[in-house]
Amino acid sequence: MSDMDEYFRKREELMLKDRALRYDHATDREPSADELVADKVLRDIRAAEADSVWDPNCKTEHPQGSQQMFPGMEFLTARATIMSTRLFAILSKMPKGGLLHAHLDATVRVDVLLELAMKHPAIHVRAPGKLSAGNFKMVLPEFRALPQAQWTQILSITDPSYEPNTWVPLKNARNNFSDALGGPEGFDCWVVGALMIEPAEAYGTHNSTAKIWEKFESTFRVSDGLIRFVPVWTEYVREFLLSSIEDGISYVEPRILFWSKHMVGADGEENVPHRVWLQMYERVLNEVRASLEAQGRADEFVGSKIIYSTLRIGTPEELEWYTEDCLALKQEFPHLIAGFDIVGHEDSLEPLIKYADVFLRSKERQKELGVDIPFVFHAGETLGDGTAADANLYDAILLGTKRIGHGFSIYKHPHLMEICREKGICIEMCPISNEILRLTGSMPMHPLPAIMNHGVHVALCSDDPAVFGNMGLTFDFFQVFVASEVNGLNTLRELVWDSIRFSNLNEQEKDHALSLLARRWAQFVRRIVEEYGVSDAAGKPKN
Repeated sequence: MSDMDEYFRKREELMLKDRALRYDHATDREPSADELVADKVLRDIRAAEADSVWDPNCKTEHPQGSQQMFPGMEFLTARATIMSTRLFAILSKMPKGGLLHAHLDATVRVDVLLELAMKHPAIHVRAPGKLSAGNFKMVLPEFRALPQAQWTQILSITDPSYEPNTWVPLKNARNNFSDALGGPEGFDCWVVGALMIEPAEAYGTHNSTAKIWEKFESTFRVSDGLIRFVPVWTEYVREFLLSSIEDGISYVEPRILFWSKHMVGADGEENVPHRVWLQMYERVLNEVRASLEAQGRADEFVGSKIIYSTLRIGTPEELEWYTEDCLALKQEFPHLIAGFDIVGHEDSLEPLIKYADVFLRSKERQKELGVDIPFVFHAGETLGDGTAADANLYDAILLGTKRIGHGFSIYKHPHLMEICREKGICIEMCPISNEILRLTGSMPMHPLPAIMNHGVHVALCSDDPAVFGNMGLTFDFFQVFVASEVNGLNTLRELVWDSIRFSNLNEQEKDHALSLLARRWAQFVRRIVEEYGVSDAAGKPKN
């Protein structure tokens, strides 16, 4: 053996040893013959499209005239280009297992939400000031469903005579929106712009975590009056479930915010308590299941549980009300309540340590009542190192969190990653959300590979897709896959499987979900083989 042969042997040995901790490499499972072919197809297409789509010298026309295109680049700039790729088309058909981190209030396309709202004359809109071309994007709409006795007949929200903060029927406001501001289409743009983060905001005007979070939080203030109205909310839940299924997601575990103690009922009064929210959710869930079964598609969806969430603000005594409320709901809906979390901007709101005694008492209360409500804490969604937000990771682990929401900064803590690996604490990673909220500039800069390389399990999640435009999970899988040449088909498979393994389904439910998933996965892989075979270097389908 020559010196170079020995060198290459050691080099290969070193690379294998380095990657051995990655769970997609360490698995004893042998890929099938079809998976080996499909893996080569995906790698060939990724390599080919790196040149044909993403190379700045290629002939592909990109939005906004950008010349700095690359795989895994800023999502909002690249979204249209991503959707034009062959790889995206393939991944859109991939079964994706579970969605474990998504906030229900931001899971349905904003144009669909507006369509749902337009059906209800009770919904009104108002503006805090007069609208003009100069302040169009700065004046935010406020929506509310009013009791019929308070309905108004005001015709326009843009008429010169409009008094700020006066309620206008939603249909009137849209139909009579000023022609100078774009007419009805201009109204739609006004509302959509208030409900989503635009590229110019994410990559220009709001170019810090603090600034982009201001915009991010404002979208929820706008959507709240539309969503938390019973007739809209039930159809919103239905749309969330159906659109998730359409993207290949077979199980959803959304975080529902129970901060408001009542929802607005069909009568326009704020009088619908939390237990009724769950009754409505369960009814819609059962209707979706029945519809799929009638279509012969029951295998596509195994169901949903929810994570009770409230905001990380207020006193420990105030939080204790919510933990007790969650306990009561768990006793009434043991099959639906799957976990507890507190949410909100970690850098500016309260850290977990402030409420540690409440969480410890809640665990004792669970034992007294004979129920189990796992903590599923947001922690480490920050650029900080040693800050209170970064330290949330320590408290989340000490308090026994089952999974960690985001965990962006955990790669700075090797011992915490070791604990996660040994205890099986999965990180709910939301790569597109992290990028748009300015924690990273692009996918190649994201810490996800570092976390996976330490053997920590990850479930890919979308977080707030209505705000970011990353509906379903295909976009997040795409961004992660194209940003690494290490990732292959088995990486995708392990990410998908972990989304079920680390869900709050019980063991019997997991076994059932994984058996259905295995069958759908085999069909997905076979379709790749049948359509592409062993693709040529350009990733073109075989003839």
